[in-house]
Amino acid sequence: MRDTTRGSVVGLPGSTASGGCCPTGLAAQLAAERMTDTGAGRWVRPAAQDAVALDLMVPAIRCAACMSAIETGLSNLPGVASARVNLSLRRVRVLFDPARSSAEDVVGRLSALGYEARPFDAKAMADIDRDAVGRDLLARLGVAGFAMMNVMLLSVAVWSGADAATRDLMHWISGLIALPAIAFSGVPFFRSAIAALRAGRVNMDVPISLAVVLAVGVSLYETAHSGEHAYFDAGISLVFFLLIGRYLDHRTRAVARSAAAELTALSARAATVIAADGSRTTVAAEDLAAGMLAEVLPGERIPADGRVEWGQSDLDRSMVTGETMPEAVGPGAAVHAGMLNVSGPLRVRVGATGEATLLAEIARMIEAAERGRTRYDRWADKASRQYVWGVHVMSCVAFGGWMWATGGDVYRSVMIAAAVLIITCPCALGLAVPAVHAVAGGRLFRRGIFLKDGAILERLAEIDTVVFDKTGTLTEGRPVLVSSPECDRAWQFAASLAVASRHPLAQALAESARGRGIEPVALDGVTEVPGAGVEGWLGGKRLRLGRADWVGAAPDDRTAVWLAEGDAAPQAFAFEDRLRADAPETVAWLRAQGLRVALFSGDSEGPVARAAEAAGIGDARARMTPAAKLAALEALARGGARVLMVGDGINDAPSLAAAHASMSPVAASDVSRAATGLVFTGQHLAPVRFAIETARAARARALENFAFSALYNVVAVPVALFGFVTPLIAALSMSGSSIVVTLNALRIRRGRP
Repeated sequence: MRDTTRGSVVGLPGSTASGGCCPTGLAAQLAAERMTDTGAGRWVRPAAQDAVALDLMVPAIRCAACMSAIETGLSNLPGVASARVNLSLRRVRVLFDPARSSAEDVVGRLSALGYEARPFDAKAMADIDRDAVGRDLLARLGVAGFAMMNVMLLSVAVWSGADAATRDLMHWISGLIALPAIAFSGVPFFRSAIAALRAGRVNMDVPISLAVVLAVGVSLYETAHSGEHAYFDAGISLVFFLLIGRYLDHRTRAVARSAAAELTALSARAATVIAADGSRTTVAAEDLAAGMLAEVLPGERIPADGRVEWGQSDLDRSMVTGETMPEAVGPGAAVHAGMLNVSGPLRVRVGATGEATLLAEIARMIEAAERGRTRYDRWADKASRQYVWGVHVMSCVAFGGWMWATGGDVYRSVMIAAAVLIITCPCALGLAVPAVHAVAGGRLFRRGIFLKDGAILERLAEIDTVVFDKTGTLTEGRPVLVSSPECDRAWQFAASLAVASRHPLAQALAESARGRGIEPVALDGVTEVPGAGVEGWLGGKRLRLGRADWVGAAPDDRTAVWLAEGDAAPQAFAFEDRLRADAPETVAWLRAQGLRVALFSGDSEGPVARAAEAAGIGDARARMTPAAKLAALEALARGGARVLMVGDGINDAPSLAAAHASMSPVAASDVSRAATGLVFTGQHLAPVRFAIETARAARARALENFAFSALYNVVAVPVALFGFVTPLIAALSMSGSSIVVTLNALRIRRGRP
């Protein structure tokens, strides 16, 4: 056992004595990581006093029943404080006491439950989902569909009255087509059912597999004995329609990825440390310690939280404030890991590193929101448990009852039991929501709105509050010149200085000057002063373009750069981040729908108040940090509000992940796009309105599908139990119910934007 303070593996012996059921490949990886430090941090890391955290990915997690089995099974291990499953990412996070259980115990318990585990890797998990699993399901779906069409064509001859040798020939040919296709296409269901049964439990794939096997078995018996009916078409149709539901469900989950993982792109990989004697050494960012002095050059990211000890620069703080405009920093300014140094070199005294940084805190907030369980998860959990056992009980009752009623007629009893299993297979129920999500997703896609998670539609239809971020969300996110001096000479001097700066406001000013046809003049000694502005000389007169206090002007709440010509009074070039063109119209529509609208921004009070007034928003809050935004959303939630968060900055990511529903423009940061459920394109806010309308229509169609599925089972199950349907009719009924819910889902397309 090694020390846990550095995130190394805890309690991983070389053998499997403690668990005894660790998969061979996993045991080898454990042994390899035990011998070296490479990758050990992915397994066990400190989480709290006397507790460590273990992150695993479990690709076999597919439904609420899987989540319940894993969370319950792991929670029963000694020393386990919590076990939570993220269904979208198929990630399991376990907090446990290393003195009472080991990582191998956790992996062993998962293996005993029928689940293979491996170290969690967001990229690897995404690759598995998007590539291997998706292609595999499509291949099996294609084979099943091709076989089903051919078997149905052969069945037409039988239905048309063929008998004797012709009927038997059609049955045998159908069997030769259907059996290999079922054996190949049904693997996802068979594999899951076998794993569950080996672990001593059942899931929804068990009755599905039993129904398919019974249909095939009865069909072979009928064909071998020249029976009138064979049900190969029923078996392959069953597999085909169930694969449609499985693939649609896969597509909604394959695009889900951890927003926290995207934060790694903001982390500095290395840092330059300045020693007491002035020498410089490059070290890995994780090797930094409090008190070290790090040098950060322009274009580099701050490697750790700390304070500027020397230098002046402009710093991109958008990860905290959400504002695109860099802020000037100097000695004493607080900086955080991940912030981008724009213009000048800085020396930063390290204060916090690794898991103690603000960047890590944002990641933890996102992950905590991702792990939250909704009431839909709990409903699905309860429904799956009741359904699985109910199907088996009804089938057994049908078999036993008909054995008693017919005096031991095994053939008829098996046929009725198979009909019950087939007619109650959850195809319509399984397609009820995925079909709606697929149609709604297509409708949104045609309007430039990308759906990342089908479940977001259910939550979006329930919202009663909409919270907007300002910069880049309610506004266009780019500075537009709104006032300037009338003097052409001032414009020429300002343009001459602006072209020498990389600051966004200076670049916007230079672009405006070019639009006016103003050509810069040659200046002497042009120098950019990081965090302040640009200075130059013309005929012995000093010209300055930059911050108000630097050029000698009185600061105000405008976003502006100031031009100073020698001793003359400075002149302002004021900019504004304009509202999106339809922002007032969209806000008015939201309020007309009875929705509360608010504005949460990290910007200062003046710009926030002006934007809120122009958009028609009464509740506007300024200077909000990521933690403050998250706390405000949590307070709204505690008060019963269901909030739609619309934001684009890194600072919005925790709030986007925690909100009841969330949307982001496509120009948002990678982290925000990963944390949100919907991403929209274009320069307008109309997609917010369109998405809400579509979500409400989708909810209505989903509820109708659920109601139909319930009615179908209420009618179909008694009919099957009393022996009025054959397995073929049961399969046709099941397929018909699937078609009905699919056609009902297509009604979403008829809605007007």
